[in-house]
Amino acid sequence: MTEPSVPYYRRDLARVHHLGFASHAEACAPGILQLLEPVRRRNGLVVEIGCGSGLLTRALVDAGHRVVATDASPAMLELAEQWAGGAEDVRRVTLPDDVLPPADAIVGVGHALNFLPDAEAIDRALTAIARALRPGGVLALDICDLAWGEVRRNAPNLGLVDDEWAIVSRFSTPTPDRFVRDMTTFVLHEDGSWHRDDERHDNVLVDTASIPQLFAPLGVDVQVRTSFGGEHLPVGLRTLIGSRLA
Repeated sequence: MTEPSVPYYRRDLARVHHLGFASHAEACAPGILQLLEPVRRRNGLVVEIGCGSGLLTRALVDAGHRVVATDASPAMLELAEQWAGGAEDVRRVTLPDDVLPPADAIVGVGHALNFLPDAEAIDRALTAIARALRPGGVLALDICDLAWGEVRRNAPNLGLVDDEWAIVSRFSTPTPDRFVRDMTTFVLHEDGSWHRDDERHDNVLVDTASIPQLFAPLGVDVQVRTSFGGEHLPVGLRTLIGSRLA
């Protein structure tokens, strides 16, 4: 049974992502934890956007952080509730319109903001994030730059197979600011049957060099980098690292 009202990360793809694509969160976690050490020492609240199945959430909780994990996908949140026990809350938040709780840090991996419908919505979401940061608050997010699409023009199809799931991804860049993934998943269910689902992820790419200018009038100093710490991120993926002035 499909869930057509949920555009991204329905139940099957959420499961495939959790089981087969944990490496990004695992790679980013050490650098983010280092950035958040001052927040941990003062027992501040970390709000995570795009928490997915809770892979980064679990690392944050295990490191001693107070965490509110948020995502727009009900299927992802269901997994996060199972995987990241110890979070203060796991809740559905869909930016840019839903309100974020006041936070001592806002973090996120998996370029959640690129799933918004257009650049204006991304700007509104970034503004909401800045306003939710308390004085001295820390920002650590990843986001896809225009370069993400440039280096992936004519990218070949990708297929991955495991014992309980398979995924076929087809890529396109219809415009310089759009990167599209058409994905077909096959997931083995408990009754022994295989279920097929199809999702199209239409990501909006942005000129990340302009983002610090958006944050500056809001009192948040942000740098655009290529990593959170010592990890090597995919080409075209940028990190936004900053803080609100105390």
